[in-house]
Amino acid sequence: MRLRPHRSARGKKMASRQLGYTAIVLATAIAGPACAQQSDSDGVTLGAGDPAVTMGKSETVSLETVSVTATRNPIDSFEYPGMVTIVDRERIQQRQPSTLDDVLKWVPNVEFTGGPRRNGEVPSIRGFSGADVIVTLDGARQNFNSGHDGRFYVDPMLLREVEVLRGPASSLYGSGGLGGVIAMRTVRPDDFLAPGETAGVTVGGGYQSVNNEYRETVTGYAKPTDDVGVLASVSKLDSGSIELGDGSKLTRSDNDIVSGLVKGDWTFADHHRLEASFQRFQNDAQEPNNGQGAGDDNLVDKDITSDTWRLNYAYADPANDLVDLDAIVYYTDTTLEELRLDNNGNGPAGELLEREVATTGFRVDNRSRIRLSNDVGVTFTYGTEGYQDRQDSAADGAPRSSVPEAETTLLGGYAQAEVRIAEPFGVLPGDLLAIPGVRYDRYSSTSDVAADNEDHAVSPRFGLSYLPTDWSLLFANYGTAFRAPTIDELYTSGVHFQMPIGSGVTNRFISNPDLDPQRTQTIEFGGGLDFDDVVQSNDRLRVKATHFRTQGEDFIDLQVNQPAPFTDCNPFVPGACDGTTQAVNIADAELWGNEIEATYENRRIRLQLGFSTIDGENEATGEPLGILTPPQLTTDAAVKLPEIDSIVGWRMLAADEFDEVSDPAETRPGYAVHDLYFAWAPSEGVLDGLRVDLGVDNIFDKAYARAYTNAFEPGRNFKGFVRYALTF
Repeated sequence: MRLRPHRSARGKKMASRQLGYTAIVLATAIAGPACAQQSDSDGVTLGAGDPAVTMGKSETVSLETVSVTATRNPIDSFEYPGMVTIVDRERIQQRQPSTLDDVLKWVPNVEFTGGPRRNGEVPSIRGFSGADVIVTLDGARQNFNSGHDGRFYVDPMLLREVEVLRGPASSLYGSGGLGGVIAMRTVRPDDFLAPGETAGVTVGGGYQSVNNEYRETVTGYAKPTDDVGVLASVSKLDSGSIELGDGSKLTRSDNDIVSGLVKGDWTFADHHRLEASFQRFQNDAQEPNNGQGAGDDNLVDKDITSDTWRLNYAYADPANDLVDLDAIVYYTDTTLEELRLDNNGNGPAGELLEREVATTGFRVDNRSRIRLSNDVGVTFTYGTEGYQDRQDSAADGAPRSSVPEAETTLLGGYAQAEVRIAEPFGVLPGDLLAIPGVRYDRYSSTSDVAADNEDHAVSPRFGLSYLPTDWSLLFANYGTAFRAPTIDELYTSGVHFQMPIGSGVTNRFISNPDLDPQRTQTIEFGGGLDFDDVVQSNDRLRVKATHFRTQGEDFIDLQVNQPAPFTDCNPFVPGACDGTTQAVNIADAELWGNEIEATYENRRIRLQLGFSTIDGENEATGEPLGILTPPQLTTDAAVKLPEIDSIVGWRMLAADEFDEVSDPAETRPGYAVHDLYFAWAPSEGVLDGLRVDLGVDNIFDKAYARAYTNAFEPGRNFKGFVRYALTF
């Protein structure tokens, strides 16, 4: 029987060494991917058991990563019929991230808009943004979404990995899975302790020049027994004005952040495991009320606090194929308080604005594995999920109409099968993986502002991967997805913005409780190559590419209807130039694009490449639709230096000219941005336990702006982080 849950021990050889050599020449000629599927053991393993180092000491290069987000069941990300990228802890440390954008900007068709202020950054996947992208932290949904205040309230240095599933995900994740899923997972004791060690502490400090940012962190961890693990970490970060690539400064960007994580796990009885965690992120910032773009008026003292409480239970007995249970309950509370410091906004100086979004949720699922014959095995994954979002708000203690108080409740159930067939139908060579799945969801939203909104959705999908040889892959995927209207889209009213022209111009929100959910259908197909011994013994080349087309119905679009003063109306006539803003459904839309990821690695070098395109339009008007981006190429080339326990590398992000816009002012010229990085972690002697990361971002101080962002990005940035681990 040739069924393979993983491909790490295949020991496969190339069908043709000449073919493999040609492939690697082509791959290196066009560089090599960002954030591509990488290994738990890269040959150079800086910080595996932080900061133990084993550089180039393994005889075999392994590029496999195991995805748990794509199917809720461990699967080799290369075999999955779609595109999933996992950024591991080593890559995270090499990038010395200040925000999650620093972690994910090299993932194909993942873009962050909103400008360089951390509280304005908003992610998009394949043209979908906001609530169309599901974000989780250790399995707990992060549903705070205010439009101008970002989505990520976590210190990225506390993450052990980030997994990005691109494409429709509603068959497993329900509402919001149109663009995909960003799953963040925090560190655990095993990430710091090597075998035989029971306790330790890591202290570190860092600095980056572009915003005069200082960081300090302390992490303690212990495994007093094999069955118990505990970890506690706290970090502090201070930053100021951001130096931009054009030589100017983005002022009003001060941040004073304290974040922490407490986590414990206990394995008890036979095969039972409990894990509990608490994560807090608190930021005292001074910036504009709208932290996006380059504006510096309407200044507020912004206090952000985000807490995530989580309890996870798992039961997994290797001898029991029918029960592999995972359950989680969580509570996430994000509070945003803004004290107006001037009179330039929609209220007076001294006014206190409050917004709180609390999410209470649970998920329970199980995996049952059945062998139907010597050549056919099936894994069934099935479960249920529910959560409630509650939003509360106030303006100086009074109702705040622009932030409606409301609740949304969702309950869903899902089932999926992974069918693996060796030599399908008895005539085809290789292996076949079929993944059918379906989910049913019902949701309702209620508010005193307007009528209730409720609906239901059925989200089927079918994926197929065919591996005719040990080194080739063909895949196709069909999936549907939906996203329920958000509280703000349904119920927002009050003033959107004002213009001090003539007698005064006011644009007001209009609630729309009749909104339908967004729905999409996506067809995706692609292939991949996976070679060993391409140029030299024990090297590895992986390439995976896809093309996707998404057809959408009832897209929710925020339409701003504002007469132009002196052109469409007389601003000296009270109310003549007033406008409206309302969320409405767009009947038909389409998005399409391409993605390529490739990696070549041997004991001395690592080359990676990523390429992406995305386009979209309103089929009724032909106008561009979605968070579109220009064609982008990302590269990462690194040289491993095991002789001195180091790695040195270069990264590039290049984008073509962007002109898929309705407003000519939104066009952007092309650009190429280059970074350098270096990591050193001595593995022997008195310096064992030390790790030094150095880097220069945007080394040529390039002035560039991303699509849909009215500000230049940061300029040249010198950065460094030093940590020391003492373990016992």
